[in-house]
Amino acid sequence: MIKVAKIKPLGGHRLRATFSDGMAGDYDFSIIVAESGPMVEPLRDPAYFARVFLEDGAPTWPNGFDAAPGWLRREIEATGALTRDAAA
Repeated sequence: MIKVAKIKPLGGHRLRATFSDGMAGDYDFSIIVAESGPMVEPLRDPAYFARVFLEDGAPTWPNGFDAAPGWLRREIEATGALTRDAAA
């Protein structure tokens, strides 16, 4: 099972995820945080968004919102941004 091994906020609502197989890519969560709902509202604040951490290999925020690693990888791959991480 692929997990996120490293996560790095890039400013705004963008993250760089490095997966357990050494592949990595950037993803912009702007469309997701623009949705309505109590779980995404705190993420609209870039400072709060930057508080992302990993829990069981999934990007997670203090309010419990998380992103499934498989979904995140597919989204990054769909944009053509998934590459081998040079540091991995």
